[in-house]
Amino acid sequence: MKDENQGTEPLTVGSAVLDAARAALAELRESWDPHQVEAWTHMVLGRSGRVILTGMGKSGLVAQKIAATLASTGCPSFFLHPAEALHGDLGMVTAQDSVLALSNSGESEEVVRLLPSLLRLGIPLAAVTARPESSLGQAADWTFAYRLPEGEGCPLELAPMASTTLQLIWGDLLAGCLMARRGFTRDHFALNHPAGSLGSKLMKVKALMHSDWPQVQPGASLTEVLRAMTGGRLGMTTVMEMPNLLGVVTDGDIRRALERAEREATNPLHLTAAEIMTRNPITLDEQALALEAAGLMEARKITFLVVTREGLPSGVLHIHDLLEAKVL
Repeated sequence: MKDENQGTEPLTVGSAVLDAARAALAELRESWDPHQVEAWTHMVLGRSGRVILTGMGKSGLVAQKIAATLASTGCPSFFLHPAEALHGDLGMVTAQDSVLALSNSGESEEVVRLLPSLLRLGIPLAAVTARPESSLGQAADWTFAYRLPEGEGCPLELAPMASTTLQLIWGDLLAGCLMARRGFTRDHFALNHPAGSLGSKLMKVKALMHSDWPQVQPGASLTEVLRAMTGGRLGMTTVMEMPNLLGVVTDGDIRRALERAEREATNPLHLTAAEIMTRNPITLDEQALALEAAGLMEARKITFLVVTREGLPSGVLHIHDLLEAKVL
């Protein structure tokens, strides 16, 4: 028996998949209703419960991803398998929850069988489907529809492709609108992502800085400056006139001071910190994100920042601290 796809060029198949998704997305770009999304967002934020995602098959897999996105962006959410819900897991749903159900056809048996129970409990129901006239679409209080002008893009027109892409897009759209309406910030995001490099980048500078850092007075000798730098192990020292920061001394400052002393035939041991230091060093508030500190160091080609609290020094952040935390 000859394979009906035999001889089909990958370029042709791939283009069909991409064209189907692009056509469906272009259609959604023009047809989605921001007022309906705003109404759903208002409902979710007005309730103390969770957004429960449900769906069968590939739609169920997309629903799990949307639930994870919502949960990580400040909206308590979880996935409820519709078949398991029909056999007792419906007890996980409370009166303060709402449901977002995914079904391309809107007629998935397990999802449709779940509808009477949800309606009886008075649970607000939203749907993501290609058929707003379906059983699911008609039962939902909010129907987030999409069309597939060029089909799924599947060579056999059997496997869900463009449809799951559009379901995923709807999920991201809803999550994004919820984030904006809730006032969800990077700080909130960091609380939900404490592990890995992402969590490290969203840490505050205060969590990574050295609270005990090398300091000398402006009249300190070169020997005292070197002693402070050696003990601090940061390749620098601040020059302080308490509680104010006057400047910093780095290895480079010392090299330049020694070269100047040689040219001027003066004794470098007579140099003071005030004569060696770089004035007005770059500072960053301790409540800034580690990611911001990394960007500033890279842009200015420096290896440390003096960290401040209300304008006064509170620590030092070295590039090695960012490397150890996997921010860089």
